Amino acid sequence: MRTGVIAKKVGMTRLFQADGRHVPVTVLQLDELQVVGRREADRDGYTAVQLGAGKAKAKNVAKPQRAAFGKAEVEPKARVAEFRVADDALLDVGAEISAEHFVAGQFVDVAGVTQGKGFAGAMKRWNFGGLRATHGVSVSHRSHGSTGNRQDPGRVFKNKKMAGHMGARNRTQQNLEVVRTDPIRGLLFIKGSVPGHKGSWLTVTDAIKLPRHDDVPYPAGILDKKKLSEADIPEAGLVDDAAVHEIPALPSDEEVAAIAAEQEAGAAAAAEAAEAAEADAADAAQAEDNEKAASVEEAAKPASDADEGKEG
Repeated sequence: MRTGVIAKKVGMTRLFQADGRHVPVTVLQLDELQVVGRREADRDGYTAVQLGAGKAKAKNVAKPQRAAFGKAEVEPKARVAEFRVADDALLDVGAEISAEHFVAGQFVDVAGVTQGKGFAGAMKRWNFGGLRATHGVSVSHRSHGSTGNRQDPGRVFKNKKMAGHMGARNRTQQNLEVVRTDPIRGLLFIKGSVPGHKGSWLTVTDAIKLPRHDDVPYPAGILDKKKLSEADIPEAGLVDDAAVHEIPALPSDEEVAAIAAEQEAGAAAAAEAAEAAEADAADAAQAEDNEKAASVEEAAKPASDADEGKEG
């Protein structure tokens, strides 16, 4: 199990594939992401890596945290998070993690705090329909209506859907695809949306419900500034080839013609079957009418014979 990363949400944009299709992406930035602490099994009872990201003024950091950052010989960080790792995935204190920690085509889980909406009514918060929009309802069209029962139980049950604080909840988006990485600028391009507002801090980890990608670096993607200085800047605005999904091939003209002929043949067969069924129904109806007429004639014959006998 590898460590995750702390990233800052920059915003949303879109990237293009070579065939012109565009992919909506969220841009995440790794801002001076460093290892600030280790948790070892023999000392702490478990193995984990403590990461710090961003910059913080020393006067805004508590004294114990200043001492911890000084011991690790790193600058004070704006955000600190701890990630459980395997025994062989521990990192050295002070190591800086690059955006190459993830690769294009990999799936990740992104966790953060959703955008806060403040105090919201029942219609906005729970999608209630509200009261009737007529004159009979006086100044309470958007209210949620009654919330309790009668004297028994004489109270409102817990977790009743009512107006209240909306948003600002811890949420995790799972199985989001990494479509591109930019190690020079420390950027991750994640397909789709992620929790939080612009500038908020998120944690990005390998997808827990899917196997780890074969090409990801283990135990982590450590930043190599010399390698980055020699690397070529990738072409902007394009999805990495590893994250491009092919469109199923369209049928050829011959296949389209064969499908059309098959559909026409099926339609003609259905029409013939319908005509045959109508003809059978008409024949059956005619036969039934003939039977009824014959039964009426048979019923009328005995009566006429009786009348002739009386006259004689």
